[in-house]
Amino acid sequence: MADLSEQSALTEGVYLILLSMLEPRHGYAVMQYIGKLTKGRVLLGAGTLYGAINTLLEKQWIRAVGENRDSRKKAYVVTELGRKILRGELSRLEELLIIGKEELGDTRS
Repeated sequence: MADLSEQSALTEGVYLILLSMLEPRHGYAVMQYIGKLTKGRVLLGAGTLYGAINTLLEKQWIRAVGENRDSRKKAYVVTELGRKILRGELSRLEELLIIGKEELGDTRS
């Protein structure tokens, strides 16, 4: 398994895709869910989403589940490795937030 300490920062899109796949979802549902999570600020196109899905499958951060012969929709879910990646990214973002607030003298929580 790869050393997670060498993991580079996730793009916003990959971060949101992984979050959306904490529950099994097919591609279109992922796009809708991300739009809802971000209140429409992030709208992923099909090409971007499916390119990311292929990369995430190769990295074994997600896996396909419940393939149905009668349906063209494949659902995907985050693997345990994907959850570790998400937790690491969340820690990195929290650190950046704390540093930023300290440097700006921002006392808001």
